[in-house]
Amino acid sequence: MDNLKMVGAITSAAAATGTGSVTIATITSSAPGILGAIGFTTTTTVALPVAGVVAVAGLVAFGVYKGVEIARQQSESQ
Repeated sequence: MDNLKMVGAITSAAAATGTGSVTIATITSSAPGILGAIGFTTTTTVALPVAGVVAVAGLVAFGVYKGVEIARQQSESQ
């Protein structure tokens, strides 16, 4: 499979995963202003889209594959 088809397959798989998200972290801190002074807190959620996670993982794996392929070709030519 050539490189363009491989990258197309990775992006298609990422698009097929849907529009969900993965929560990475939940951060709790004191509220701003007077509310924070009297003890109120606020919570922030850090989330990443699933399609982005799948796309990045696929492209990293493809990059590793291509790197190994290039290294193998160089070692065979020496």
